[in-house]
Amino acid sequence: MILRAISDSVEKHLKDNKAIILLGPRQVGKSTLLNQLSSKFAQPVTWWNGDDADIRTLLTNTTATSLRALLGKAKTLIIDEAQRVDNIGLSIKLIIDQLKDVKVLATGSSAFELANHINEPLTGRKWEYNLFPFSFGEMVAEHGLLTEKRLLNHRLVYGYYPEIVTNPGEEEIRLKQLSDSYLYKDILTWEKIQKPDKMERLVQALAFQVGNEISYNELGQIAGLDNQTTEKYIDLLEKAFIIFRLGSLSRNLRNELKKSRKIYFYDNGIRNAVINQFSPAALRQDIGALWENFVISERVKFLAYQQINCNQYFWRTHAQQEIDYIEERNGLMSAYEIKWNPKSNAKFPKTFLNAYLDVETKVITPENISDFLL
Repeated sequence: MILRAISDSVEKHLKDNKAIILLGPRQVGKSTLLNQLSSKFAQPVTWWNGDDADIRTLLTNTTATSLRALLGKAKTLIIDEAQRVDNIGLSIKLIIDQLKDVKVLATGSSAFELANHINEPLTGRKWEYNLFPFSFGEMVAEHGLLTEKRLLNHRLVYGYYPEIVTNPGEEEIRLKQLSDSYLYKDILTWEKIQKPDKMERLVQALAFQVGNEISYNELGQIAGLDNQTTEKYIDLLEKAFIIFRLGSLSRNLRNELKKSRKIYFYDNGIRNAVINQFSPAALRQDIGALWENFVISERVKFLAYQQINCNQYFWRTHAQQEIDYIEERNGLMSAYEIKWNPKSNAKFPKTFLNAYLDVETKVITPENISDFLL
């Protein structure tokens, strides 16, 4: 079910000399995508996994000569979980520069190690793609818009992780296993966090504040962390594809919030798993937050898969005037209010409309969600 656009783009770049980097959470189909494309790879193919200790040892501080010996006659090298290997970017750079007949494809479930060790060595030498749990668009393509809209209440609670979607009836137990087994794996391994219980409390606090402005001080008090450590942990959670931040738009008005942030989860099911709340959507007190998280996270996927670059914000003033979500692309701005109840009376503040001219405005509800995500 991986979106065809990503598959086609990866296939198109198989014949050039740049590395292909697939980033995204564990268990979302990065290796599946490579398996689907395996018949297109130059043969023979060598598969390595950064979770294997011997591979990590062999690739740490290696040389072009030793890489040539390790690869033998391989024409394609695939490195799964590449973020586990120290200085992996330098190893890939060596292959690109010195072993020009070898194509490298690497997957990573945490951006922080790949970012620290791949971006600089591989500047101008890589194609990078972000993969996520299944998207609304993918599921519509799989079984139709009507069916997917009927499943919206279910998706708001259990999300779109492939294992969850493909095992109906086992959502809760599988989500708990996913969150317990994979959620913090790379962070705890690489950052050597001594008190993972504080990290867990922080994630729970973030889950309860979805759609609200966050205070590092307040979150730190809840989790038992100082402000600096709280901000560092949130950065790590973002680079591990668990959460993402949305900044505030501030340009024209004195009373706009300048440096405020909101936090969203890439997947509703993971959000609900960390706080163990799986009540049906119809009974939820937090249905507004669930809907807002769903809409914005699905829009992030849509933009990534369509390879659309734009700035993303929310807007709020000290007088509590607010707009849920704003996009700015090619100098044009669009503002969105996100409402679970289609009959809600959503108004866009005149203060905003007077300050930012020629803004397209729209209210996103379950009735018109397909217009926003397809």
